[in-house]
Amino acid sequence: MFSSPTPLRAALLAQILGGIAAAVIIQLAYPQLFTVALAGAALQGVCAALIGHWLGAPKWWLPIHCLFMPAVVLASRLNIDSNWYLAALLLLLLIFWRTDQSRVPLYLSNAATARALKTMLPAAPCLVIDLGCAHGGLLRRLARARPDCRFVGIEHAPLPWLWAKLASLTLPNLQIRYGDFWRQNLASFDVVYAFLSPVPMPRLMEKALAEMRPGTLLVSNSFAVPAVTAERVVELADRRATRLHCYRM
Repeated sequence: MFSSPTPLRAALLAQILGGIAAAVIIQLAYPQLFTVALAGAALQGVCAALIGHWLGAPKWWLPIHCLFMPAVVLASRLNIDSNWYLAALLLLLLIFWRTDQSRVPLYLSNAATARALKTMLPAAPCLVIDLGCAHGGLLRRLARARPDCRFVGIEHAPLPWLWAKLASLTLPNLQIRYGDFWRQNLASFDVVYAFLSPVPMPRLMEKALAEMRPGTLLVSNSFAVPAVTAERVVELADRRATRLHCYRM
């Protein structure tokens, strides 16, 4: 179920079925529990998590299922204007955008990754792209370190894109674009960098093989391409124990 393009629907289904299961259990075992909202919400959360697990949800979804309805009940008891909840939802949407569709969370590349990637760039001037550049921190480090090279970042979440765009205005060799990186042809790039998730990696490799030139380099942060052997894997001595999977076209 969660391997489908719309995992949010599967999460909603788990919550609905969890609510039905909790109602049935309470009705059969202890009807008085209907008057204790938080206890009923807790039972619904457990049922939703179990159903989510049965539907194939990733492990990190399970605590969300457990805590979602109890959080709703607790939040309803707070004397907070409903407009603040709407504002929080809009803020999260602007930061993460449609992660449920892209299947790519907001990952930030650290300084250690930038240093390692710098050593992989050709000695001659080259063109580099970051697919899903977030706030552009990686590219800014590289653009300052290699002013002879040109760098491009693509981001589809509005607030990270705006941050990256504004922060790069003083760097003439760095361009930040707003949009879907799947629509970007990779033929002109010497190095393609991506920090995505396990889900889109097979599709990314297909795109790279179809569009990138022979001898160019695809670097994936943390996530390997299934059934494809990397030319090399660079292990970084950072807190994440980051691994950069390098694929030569």
